[in-house]
Amino acid sequence: MNKLRNVLNKSIEVICMSLLAFMVVLGSWQIITRYLLNNPSTVSEDLLIYSFVWMALLGSAYVFGKKDHMTMVFFRQKLENKSPKVKLGLSIMTELVVLVFSALVLVLGGIQISNLAMGQISPALGIQMGYIYLALPLSGIITIIYNILNLFDLKQEVANSKKLLNNN
Repeated sequence: MNKLRNVLNKSIEVICMSLLAFMVVLGSWQIITRYLLNNPSTVSEDLLIYSFVWMALLGSAYVFGKKDHMTMVFFRQKLENKSPKVKLGLSIMTELVVLVFSALVLVLGGIQISNLAMGQISPALGIQMGYIYLALPLSGIITIIYNILNLFDLKQEVANSKKLLNNN
């Protein structure tokens, strides 16, 4: 499981870094064409926006997988003095809520909006907008994979804690 997580992490890191570098070059090109050449590039603006959307959605899945996302610690702090079972239950519930959200909103909703947008053409780029919206279901699928990996990690934690209890 760790190998899958590492491969997924490295792949998304490379994609997001590439998108960021592409956006820097594109943004610089847009500034040069607008202010130095007095002939603004219409393609670069759309490409910047779409690249940012893809990077943000893939980056959010990556951050979730690394467990570095923002959390509301209020409940977690209230439960710190409670039993490990309550903490584990909260962790499992959180993973399942995110899994359901990812499946319903990001994957299913993303597929629906992508299909609807296939009839729309980007004026500057001439591509179907549905391809831009495919970032939603892809981000959802990656988040679900991370959810499953996190649930396996929680299961492993339970097994390890049971072994420790049995050894004592």
